[in-house]
Amino acid sequence: MIMADILKIFLLIVGLLTVYVSYWLVAQALFPVVVERAQRHYSKPVKITFVGLLAAAGPVVLGAIIANLPNPALKLIGVTLLLIPGLLGMIGSAGLVARIGAGLPTPADEQQPWRRVLRGGILLSLTFLLPFVGWFVLPIWALVSGFGAFILSVQELRRERREPPAINLGSLQGAA
Repeated sequence: MIMADILKIFLLIVGLLTVYVSYWLVAQALFPVVVERAQRHYSKPVKITFVGLLAAAGPVVLGAIIANLPNPALKLIGVTLLLIPGLLGMIGSAGLVARIGAGLPTPADEQQPWRRVLRGGILLSLTFLLPFVGWFVLPIWALVSGFGAFILSVQELRRERREPPAINLGSLQGAA
């Protein structure tokens, strides 16, 4: 193996890990409320993993079937169905990296909350370097549990928007 092959493999791995951290930072920047709620949902990792598995099974199986059809337009739809749970899983797994980063607090976190995601993302992506478990188990679990955390976070947000604001009856009686 020549030096060019070694550098190619090394830079591909570093690039992939950088992409993971970048997606988590973008999720924190664009959807801070969802990431914060997903972080809380990671207190029950088994529950969100099962929710993610159940919710991703349909789109992944349907997407795989459609992607194998000969029509190019249907292939595009199938690949899109395959990618959507992964993308939403990256948004939800930003809650996991925020939780990891919150375990390593610094004084700068109050002014720059994205630093928690950066620290947690770097640490989690470094765990992906462990052979076999880090290559296959951890990234897939992060995406599946992230998809479950995303779903539960969005459901929680919808429930809060539907509930009417609570009226304090004590303040109304005191005014009369």
